[in-house]
Amino acid sequence: MIPPDKITNYYSLSDHPFQNLSELAPDERTAVLEELRTRKAQNPAFKRVFGSAYMEFRRRTEAKLHAMFKDRGGKPERKSPHYFVLGTCEWFAGLYPDPETVTLDWRSLPREIVSFTYPDSFVSMRFGPEYGLPVEPLQPYHERVFLADEILDVVAEYGLPDGGPDEPYSDYHKRKFEKYIECQLWSDAPVAKFLKHSSSSP
Repeated sequence: MIPPDKITNYYSLSDHPFQNLSELAPDERTAVLEELRTRKAQNPAFKRVFGSAYMEFRRRTEAKLHAMFKDRGGKPERKSPHYFVLGTCEWFAGLYPDPETVTLDWRSLPREIVSFTYPDSFVSMRFGPEYGLPVEPLQPYHERVFLADEILDVVAEYGLPDGGPDEPYSDYHKRKFEKYIECQLWSDAPVAKFLKHSSSSP
């Protein structure tokens, strides 16, 4: 199996692409998270879950990712990456009532600013059970950060996850979760034209 050439970032048309909670000051982040929870409560078509421990879980995951990528020779320019999926993912598009995408050709990106996890980094870095999430059976691709020149072999060995939508999405975070291969972009340069119109929000 040959991996797709493209990586895809999904976002809601009511937001801007590449807004990052990790970059916000604590007070602003608290306010934005409350807005996201309120929006979800008012419109169930927004399905992303932002629990009370979400940011702690995310910070620990991103710190581990960052350290592992540097150990593998990566040169991250950001403390937290911009997130993509390898190829496309119906499941991710289904998180929003109005999904929009940004796509890049990952093969054209500098090797030292791109990494991959199989699957989503929250699952792969394995902090989930500490936050009451299911214990995923340990797989040989968990707790690993793959470089761009390795993803061909990874997909050849393990295939691509089934990224089909959930029915229903409720409590998706409490179920076995292997929906996509995640790509982390550790630089603003390849998406700079999208960042010009974005503010620091989720």
